[in-house]
Amino acid sequence: MLPASIQVLQRGWLSSNGILLAGREGVTLVDSGYGDHAPQTLALLDHALAGRPLARLVNTHCHSDHIGGNRAVQARHGCRTTIPAGEAPLIDAWDEEALILGFADQRAERFGYDDTLAAGEVVRMGEHEWQAIAAPAHDPHALMFWSPEERVLIAGDALWEDGFGVIFPALFGDTHALAQTRATLDTIARLAPRAVIPGHGAAFDRVVPALERAYGRLEGFERDLSRHARHAVKVMIVFALLQKRRMPIATLPAYCASIGILQRINREFLGLTPEAMAAWLVEDLVRARAVAQEDGDLVPLIAA
Repeated sequence: MLPASIQVLQRGWLSSNGILLAGREGVTLVDSGYGDHAPQTLALLDHALAGRPLARLVNTHCHSDHIGGNRAVQARHGCRTTIPAGEAPLIDAWDEEALILGFADQRAERFGYDDTLAAGEVVRMGEHEWQAIAAPAHDPHALMFWSPEERVLIAGDALWEDGFGVIFPALFGDTHALAQTRATLDTIARLAPRAVIPGHGAAFDRVVPALERAYGRLEGFERDLSRHARHAVKVMIVFALLQKRRMPIATLPAYCASIGILQRINREFLGLTPEAMAAWLVEDLVRARAVAQEDGDLVPLIAA
């Protein structure tokens, strides 16, 4: 499905996939995973590179699960680092709310970058030229990378085989965010890639069914934005559990009341007391088999 020059380091849900693109000018890595997984990221890289130098690190967007390994990769490999142009002011200021870091109980080590990419620009990664395409849905500054020669799309969190990333701007008052999400899916449909490399999950070639599922999910959010808010809260709790490995259920109300992004979503969309919010989360996540109750704790049932 993918050319031999492209290797996907598939991860769980705490770390994004890492995509290695090899060519005569060196190897490029797209996205570096979550900071807690940095030792694993470096070990995977060492094995995959097999002694070849890493020339460049590129990020699709600057959320913790995609940039968390940047500093460790830079320290090990001394590689050039490229980020989306729209993310540069946030990285320069290290804006932990805009970057969905401390605001969401997520972490990444501060890092520097060498250059930026804007939508419409072309970058050589590995053996091919890749077009940078705006994907302002999950993150307003996110980019996808498209190889017209191979008809392969590096989609980041704009499209997975079974969905897409939380549309954070829609939760923060951006009234155009859902329309931008639809436009991003329309862009992917027009490209008609033969293969998509998502930010999470395996690369896939059944793109039309994936788009149909994504459009269906988006239509539900368009009908009722509070449905998306509830989905986002559950995603944030599961992500926190993947970091922490377990959380006492008795502490969940206080946790919901203390985390900025959860406070904001609850205030704007849900209107629940911390206790009611915690009870709803436990019931829904257990029913969905995303978490289990074990000795008074919540534990995740999906791979980190």
